[in-house]
Amino acid sequence: MTLEDIAAKVSGSVEVSVPGVEVSCAYVGDLLSDVMGHAGDDSVLITVQNHLNTIAVCTLAGIRVIVICHGRPVPPDMAEAAKREEVAIVVTQMSQYAAALALSELPPCER
Repeated sequence: MTLEDIAAKVSGSVEVSVPGVEVSCAYVGDLLSDVMGHAGDDSVLITVQNHLNTIAVCTLAGIRVIVICHGRPVPPDMAEAAKREEVAIVVTQMSQYAAALALSELPPCER
């Protein structure tokens, strides 16, 4: 699924774009140590975590796209790190559950 598909399905806005990014599975979580251990390569992370550490976890876990829920803003340092590490960010007003349902055509990450 492409970044544009993800943004459309969650009625979100692309805050950090990465050209040509695609994902193959989805993971929902806010506990970053859990995300690091279970999210798969080339995945989308659905979360409320909108801070710099989220980008570090994505880089380690191979996550390509973050969907930040409840309309939480993307801080400038997070956006800068995301651009540098090529992690795309979408912001949606949806809850995590609603965003996961909207992306349900993606299989869950199995690590």
